[in-house]
Amino acid sequence: MTGLGGGPPVRGGGRVRSAVAADPAEGTLDLVFPAGGRVPVTRLLGEVAGAGGLGVGDERVRDFLGAFGRRLLSPALARRHPELASLGFFLRPGELARVLDGVRGGQSVRVPRGLVFHIPPANVDTVFAYSWALSALMGNRNVVRLSPRAGAVASAIVRALRETLDACDPEVAGAVAATQRIVSYDRSDTVTAALSAACDLRVVWGGDRTVREVRRHPLAPHARDLAFPDRSSFTVVLAPAWLAAPPATREAVADGFANDSYWFDQAACSSPRTVFWVGSRAADCDAARDDFTSCLALAVSRRGWTVDAAMAVEKRVATYGLAADGAARSVGFHGNALASVVLAGAEAAPRRWLGAGTFAHARLGSLAELAGLVERKDQTMTHFGFSRGELEELAGVLAGRGVDRMVPIGSALSFHRVWDGVDLPAEFTRLVTVLP
Repeated sequence: MTGLGGGPPVRGGGRVRSAVAADPAEGTLDLVFPAGGRVPVTRLLGEVAGAGGLGVGDERVRDFLGAFGRRLLSPALARRHPELASLGFFLRPGELARVLDGVRGGQSVRVPRGLVFHIPPANVDTVFAYSWALSALMGNRNVVRLSPRAGAVASAIVRALRETLDACDPEVAGAVAATQRIVSYDRSDTVTAALSAACDLRVVWGGDRTVREVRRHPLAPHARDLAFPDRSSFTVVLAPAWLAAPPATREAVADGFANDSYWFDQAACSSPRTVFWVGSRAADCDAARDDFTSCLALAVSRRGWTVDAAMAVEKRVATYGLAADGAARSVGFHGNALASVVLAGAEAAPRRWLGAGTFAHARLGSLAELAGLVERKDQTMTHFGFSRGELEELAGVLAGRGVDRMVPIGSALSFHRVWDGVDLPAEFTRLVTVLP
């Protein structure tokens, strides 16, 4: 969920393009929402700069987001793209109200930041919608750049946005159409430089390389960057708790872990790559790991997750490479979809992507041992079997060295207003001090 993304691009059909290809060398791009074909970037900026009149929590934007969310929850669309259901729930009126409640109060007046330029990753198709929706809810004018490599889910989102715009009240449609833009263009220094120079906030959801490349383009002196670079995530399971859990619970947790991992080919930054088994007895950790792997293999089979032959070969090269380097003491495969690597030691936990459905396993004697292993790059820790008090104690021990999210297994990809330790609605606004 880099952000939600990072790693290799997702394989899949569908591309976000208009009928006429843009010519980045001339500073042009494809306007995909509202639909507009090829336009010069200077014209687009002129139109958006002249728009305004939105405030934090603007009722017209809330109405539009609510209608958009309901469209995403339609049975036909949810069946084709189940990940859109999560976005639809996120946009429910009650959820939007809670977001607004979180930024209200205090002695200052909260106002929109201005023009926000979003650069989401190509490999996690839903990130741009969350980022844009929160920024729009805060009253900003927005330009979102979609990569031409964005897939079928991104295309479905854009179609749903267009259909919502066509069906909504004219006043609502007018406010949204005047202030919100989604564009598509291939790599273009001309276009990226122009959008960067004009914005008040630039939001980059991408790998370290993407962040460095984008930062070559200067911002206005008053503007700022909000970057979500490469991140890595892991899972911790209390081995005795797993062994004591009833079969139905283990099945449900395995299903949740599969959802955390196999959406977006395990390339989302919040998808786990290593599972740490915590227990004082090695035998308990080994038994829990083996049972978990069996449950996960069944969950993957039930859900119909598959991995193509090319990916399967890539996984074998990566996992056998760990064994050859001495980092792994055993490697096992459950068909093409699931690979398990038992590490020689917890310090060998890989943070690089090893291929969809590849999981490293290591044992820890106690949860506190994570303190010596966590790095700043670590983002999400999914967990099972630990109390809130134990997790809060660990967060205190880590003291900001890493891990920005501790959530139950099954919630790794659930987007929240606070992401990577950043309160997004707060970042999308400014505070105006008003003293009587």
